[in-house]
Amino acid sequence: MKTIFQQETVNEIIARLEKLTAETKPNWGKMNASQMLAHCNVSYEMAFENIHKAPNGFVKLILKLFVKDQVVGSKPYKKNGQTAPAFLITDPKDFEKEKARLIAYLQKTSQLGANHFEGRESLSFGKLTAAQWNTMFQKHLEHHLTQFGV
Repeated sequence: MKTIFQQETVNEIIARLEKLTAETKPNWGKMNASQMLAHCNVSYEMAFENIHKAPNGFVKLILKLFVKDQVVGSKPYKKNGQTAPAFLITDPKDFEKEKARLIAYLQKTSQLGANHFEGRESLSFGKLTAAQWNTMFQKHLEHHLTQFGV
């Protein structure tokens, strides 16, 4: 798997994002392109911003036991899989704004590098290794860029 902490990988993702338009239709799922970008931004909001509420201890335990391996493991996501409530985007979003936010988050992630993420606390899963953060970020983006054919 490529690493989100390297500028070369970020440049490849940005090139794919530049092929996306507000009118690009998904190959599956209900979100439009603007909503998908906002959905992808949630991962980075959870990593960098203090705008999402952390799950309570019981929910966090359940997430660690039953969801964490699906999110940070190497197996790709299934099409039309269930998503966490914080990631559900149903209202209209501004395509250019969401794309610019995602690109900025990608640049920030690369600039901070793997060392910044090593042992860093995840809002949902507790401490993760840099490799787990990379897998989580990369796999999610790959899933949705493929969903939109870019």
